This record gives sequence, C-alpha cells and structure tokens, in this order.
Amino acid sequence: MVQKDRYIRFDWAVKRLLRNKANFGVLEGFLTVLLGEPIRIVEILESEGNQQRENDKFNRVDIKARNSKDEIIIVEVQNTREIYYLERILFGVAKAITEHIELGELYSQVKKVYSISILYFDIGKGNDYLYHGQNSFVGVHTGDFLEVTTKEKDAIVRKLPAEIFPEYFLIRVNEFNKVAVTPLEEWIEYLKTGIIRPDTKAPGLEEARRKLIYYNMDRAEQLAYDEHINAVMIQNDVLSTAAEEGRQEGRQEGRQEGLAEGLEQGKQEKNIENARTMKALNISSEVIQQVTGLAIKDIEEL
Repeated sequence: MVQKDRYIRFDWAVKRLLRNKANFGVLEGFLTVLLGEPIRIVEILESEGNQQRENDKFNRVDIKARNSKDEIIIVEVQNTREIYYLERILFGVAKAITEHIELGELYSQVKKVYSISILYFDIGKGNDYLYHGQNSFVGVHTGDFLEVTTKEKDAIVRKLPAEIFPEYFLIRVNEFNKVAVTPLEEWIEYLKTGIIRPDTKAPGLEEARRKLIYYNMDRAEQLAYDEHINAVMIQNDVLSTAAEEGRQEGRQEGRQEGLAEGLEQGKQEKNIENARTMKALNISSEVIQQVTGLAIKDIEEL
C-alpha cells in the first residue's frame, strides 16, 4: 500500500524549516500570492521577537524577513486567543522599524513593514476570511471593516499614509469554507487543513509538497512535531469544552452567576484532565502551566 504524503503544519515549518535559505521558495510563494507581486526574500532578520523559546512551542510563532525592495515582512502564526492581540502586532511592527534604522539616520530611512497574522482563533465579528488595511481592516472579498481611530487625522504629512504606515493582513483560517480555486485559496486551504493538492501550481506550494513532507523529518523531529500538534489540540479543547460546559450549567440554573461558576468549574476540571494527559506525553511542566494556568506545584502532584 502506498503511503499517503502527510504535510507539516505551516506554523511548525515557520518555526523550524522556513528559516533555512534553501526553503525560502515556500515562504516566497505564499507572500507572492498574498501581496499580489513577486516577492524575493533576501535574508531572515533576527530579533527578540522571533527567537525560538522553549515555552513557545505551540502558541505564537513568527518570522521576520527582508525582501528585495528592502522592506520588512513579519509573518506570525497565533494558535490561541490573546486579549490585546492587535496592540501586540502594532508593537511588533514598531519594534521592527526601530530595530532596523541606524542611530543617527534620518527618519526618511524608515522601512515599510508588512505584518501578516495567520490566526487560528476568532478575533471578532466579520464575514470574510481575509482582512487587509492600514488604519482599518477591510474584508478583501466582502468589504466589511473594523474602523481604527487615529489622533492625527488633521496632521499635515508629506507622504500618503500608504507610503508610511504598516499594512496588516488578518487571515481568518477557520472562516475559510469553500473549494479552493485561486492560488491564494489553495494556500488558505493548506493553512487550515494541511492539504496540498497534487496538481497545484500555486507559487510555493509545489515546493512545499517536496520539502514539507512529514516523513522527510528524522524521528526526533517527528516526535517534537507530534508533541506540538498535541499541545495545540489540547489547548483548543480546553477553551471550547470549558466554554460549552459553562454554558450548559448556566442554562440549567437559569442565572448569570451560574454561567460564570459553570464556566470556571468546567475550565478548572478540564485543565486538570488535560494536564494529566500532557504529563503522560512527557510535555514539560512549564508548557503545561502555559496551557492550563495551573500552578507548577499542582501539576507535579498530579
């Protein structure tokens, strides 16, 4: 029986594989499809934001690159909810700008930054799976938007905002529910399902078929990847199950406080159950604490 190819999830590839110059073509293909122009990556830029950390195994993953036009592109994958996510990506863009301007240089040397967030959680209400904007996020296909206010509306500037302000792409992976036809839709399909069709011609995906095959990794890397996927699934299960149990108990009691208590109790019980499961998978106590919020002492006593 011929073994069916299994492809590595994009967040893992960004963390481990796509920083290698030999694999730039995969990321270049995705950026070319998304930005609508040929993108060539010159180098991967290192900073505090995209250093690999032991306790960042499944939540935030990011990579920062410089393209052939000397612009900075930040690609970030976010698996779990974060209350101040928009504020954080704004900070990340600002930090990228300040990191790559030499002391004493004129402000005219500020580089344009593209911030691309691949979100596996619901960031808010909207009808589209792809949002793009600078001072507002507009649905690429539906035109609905979330307005972002600015205090400097009356300021006199010598350049248009589009020439200065960063651009953001919010790819709502979970909202994509259609047959992939365009190259961009094929990429979104891969981001959501890990599926790459065998006849794909989308830039980067054909190369991904060759280089991001799960079985190309050595056994140690496969085990690390499997642990990463387990952690993501457990975290998502904690959030969804706790919320559902809280809603059910709240409805039964018919009181708002019942909802709050049910949510908290359900979440705590599920956290303990998931902590036991993660310990059985030999996931470190520090990672378990990040997922469940339980104290290290309580985790070690399970």
